[in-house]
Amino acid sequence: MTTRILLLTHAPLAHALRECALHVFADSADDVLALDVPAHEAPEATLSRARELLHAHGGLDLPTLVLTDLFGATPCNVALRLVAPLPARLVAGVNLPMLLRSIGYRHEALDALVARAMVGGSQGVMQVGNSTPQNQSARPSHDQDQHHHQQ
Repeated sequence: MTTRILLLTHAPLAHALRECALHVFADSADDVLALDVPAHEAPEATLSRARELLHAHGGLDLPTLVLTDLFGATPCNVALRLVAPLPARLVAGVNLPMLLRSIGYRHEALDALVARAMVGGSQGVMQVGNSTPQNQSARPSHDQDQHHHQQ
Protein backbone atom coordinates (compact mmCIF):
# COMPACT_ATOMS: atom_id res chain seq x y z
CA MET A 1 0.00 0.00 0.00
CA THR A 2 1.22 3.49 -0.81
CA THR A 3 1.71 5.96 2.01
CA ARG A 4 0.12 9.33 1.42
CA ILE A 5 2.29 12.39 2.12
CA LEU A 6 0.83 15.60 3.54
CA LEU A 7 2.88 18.79 3.55
CA LEU A 8 1.50 21.05 6.29
CA THR A 9 3.62 24.21 6.47
CA HIS A 10 3.60 27.97 6.68
CA ALA A 11 2.21 29.50 3.47
CA PRO A 12 3.32 29.20 0.67
CA LEU A 13 5.93 26.50 1.37
CA ALA A 14 3.69 23.42 1.18
CA HIS A 15 2.45 24.09 -2.33
CA ALA A 16 5.89 25.26 -3.49
CA LEU A 17 7.55 22.04 -2.26
CA ARG A 18 4.81 19.95 -3.84
CA GLU A 19 5.27 21.66 -7.21
CA CYS A 20 9.04 21.14 -7.07
CA ALA A 21 8.58 17.47 -6.22
CA LEU A 22 6.13 16.96 -9.08
CA HIS A 23 8.85 18.08 -11.51
CA VAL A 24 10.75 14.93 -10.50
CA PHE A 25 7.87 12.59 -9.64
CA ALA A 26 5.04 13.68 -11.94
CA ASP A 27 3.18 10.42 -11.30
CA SER A 28 2.92 11.11 -7.55
CA ALA A 29 0.38 13.96 -7.70
CA ASP A 30 -2.36 11.86 -6.09
CA ASP A 31 -0.09 10.79 -3.21
CA VAL A 32 1.32 14.21 -2.25
CA LEU A 33 -1.03 16.71 -0.64
CA ALA A 34 -0.23 20.28 0.38
CA LEU A 35 -1.84 22.52 2.97
CA ASP A 36 -0.46 26.01 3.42
CA VAL A 37 -1.17 27.68 6.76
CA PRO A 38 -1.87 31.42 6.46
CA ALA A 39 -0.28 33.65 9.10
CA HIS A 40 -3.46 34.59 10.91
CA GLU A 41 -5.54 31.42 10.62
CA ALA A 42 -6.77 29.91 13.87
CA PRO A 43 -5.26 26.48 14.64
CA GLU A 44 -8.75 24.96 14.85
CA ALA A 45 -9.50 26.15 11.31
CA THR A 46 -6.22 24.67 10.04
CA LEU A 47 -6.95 21.37 11.75
CA SER A 48 -10.40 21.28 10.20
CA ARG A 49 -9.00 22.00 6.72
CA ALA A 50 -6.35 19.28 7.18
CA ARG A 51 -8.97 16.70 8.15
CA GLU A 52 -11.16 17.71 5.21
CA LEU A 53 -8.20 17.41 2.82
CA LEU A 54 -7.33 13.91 4.03
CA HIS A 55 -10.97 12.86 3.96
CA ALA A 56 -11.32 14.10 0.37
CA HIS A 57 -8.19 12.20 -0.71
CA GLY A 58 -8.77 8.66 0.45
CA GLY A 59 -10.15 9.09 3.94
CA LEU A 60 -8.63 9.17 7.40
CA ASP A 61 -7.64 5.50 7.53
CA LEU A 62 -4.82 5.60 4.96
CA PRO A 63 -1.21 5.57 6.20
CA THR A 64 0.00 9.16 6.08
CA LEU A 65 3.38 10.82 6.51
CA VAL A 66 2.91 14.43 7.59
CA LEU A 67 5.84 16.76 6.96
CA THR A 68 5.98 20.18 8.61
CA ASP A 69 8.51 22.96 8.35
CA LEU A 70 9.31 24.07 11.88
CA PHE A 71 9.05 22.16 15.14
CA GLY A 72 6.95 24.02 17.71
CA ALA A 73 5.29 26.36 15.22
CA THR A 74 1.56 26.38 14.46
CA PRO A 75 1.68 23.95 11.50
CA CYS A 76 3.59 21.41 13.59
CA ASN A 77 1.30 21.85 16.58
CA VAL A 78 -1.76 21.36 14.38
CA ALA A 79 -0.13 18.32 12.76
CA LEU A 80 0.45 16.78 16.20
CA ARG A 81 -3.28 16.99 16.86
CA LEU A 82 -4.05 15.69 13.37
CA VAL A 83 -1.89 12.55 13.52
CA ALA A 84 -2.77 11.49 17.07
CA PRO A 85 -5.79 9.32 16.19
CA LEU A 86 -4.65 8.37 12.69
CA PRO A 87 -2.32 5.77 11.16
CA ALA A 88 0.13 8.62 10.59
CA ARG A 89 3.60 9.86 11.55
CA LEU A 90 4.91 13.40 11.78
CA VAL A 91 8.36 14.69 10.85
CA ALA A 92 9.33 18.35 11.32
CA GLY A 93 12.04 20.16 9.36
CA VAL A 94 10.92 19.33 5.83
CA ASN A 95 13.22 20.18 2.96
CA LEU A 96 13.15 19.18 -0.69
CA PRO A 97 15.60 16.26 -0.34
CA MET A 98 13.43 14.87 2.48
CA LEU A 99 10.31 15.16 0.36
CA LEU A 100 11.92 13.57 -2.70
CA ARG A 101 13.21 10.68 -0.61
CA SER A 102 9.76 10.24 0.93
CA ILE A 103 8.05 10.15 -2.43
CA GLY A 104 10.59 7.72 -3.83
CA TYR A 105 10.01 5.26 -0.99
CA ARG A 106 6.29 5.87 -0.38
CA HIS A 107 5.52 2.19 -1.06
CA GLU A 108 7.44 1.12 2.07
CA ALA A 109 5.85 0.70 5.49
CA LEU A 110 5.15 3.95 7.33
CA ASP A 111 7.84 3.52 10.00
CA ALA A 112 10.45 2.67 7.36
CA LEU A 113 9.36 5.71 5.36
CA VAL A 114 9.89 7.96 8.38
CA ALA A 115 13.48 6.71 8.63
CA ARG A 116 14.03 7.25 4.89
CA ALA A 117 12.61 10.78 5.12
CA MET A 118 14.90 11.75 7.99
CA VAL A 119 17.99 10.36 6.25
CA GLY A 120 17.07 12.15 3.02
CA GLY A 121 16.56 15.41 4.88
CA SER A 122 19.80 15.27 6.82
CA GLN A 123 21.96 14.02 3.94
CA GLY A 124 20.52 16.74 1.73
CA VAL A 125 22.14 19.42 3.87
CA MET A 126 25.80 19.92 3.07
CA GLN A 127 28.37 22.61 2.62
CA VAL A 128 29.29 22.95 -1.04
CA GLY A 129 32.53 24.47 -2.21
CA ASN A 130 34.68 24.72 -5.28
CA SER A 131 37.65 22.97 -3.71
CA THR A 132 35.81 19.72 -2.97
CA PRO A 133 35.68 17.22 -5.86
CA GLN A 134 32.30 17.20 -7.63
CA ASN A 135 31.01 19.80 -5.15
CA GLN A 136 30.33 17.07 -2.58
CA SER A 137 31.33 17.20 1.05
CA ALA A 138 33.15 14.19 2.44
CA ARG A 139 30.98 11.70 4.30
CA PRO A 140 31.45 11.71 8.05
CA SER A 141 33.36 8.72 9.38
CA HIS A 142 30.32 7.51 11.36
CA ASP A 143 28.36 6.85 8.15
CA GLN A 144 27.53 3.13 8.09
CA ASP A 145 27.56 2.71 4.32
CA GLN A 146 30.38 4.58 2.65
CA HIS A 147 29.16 3.60 -0.82
CA HIS A 148 25.45 4.39 -0.43
CA HIS A 149 24.28 7.39 -2.42
CA GLN A 150 21.48 9.69 -1.38
CA GLN A 151 18.96 8.74 -4.07
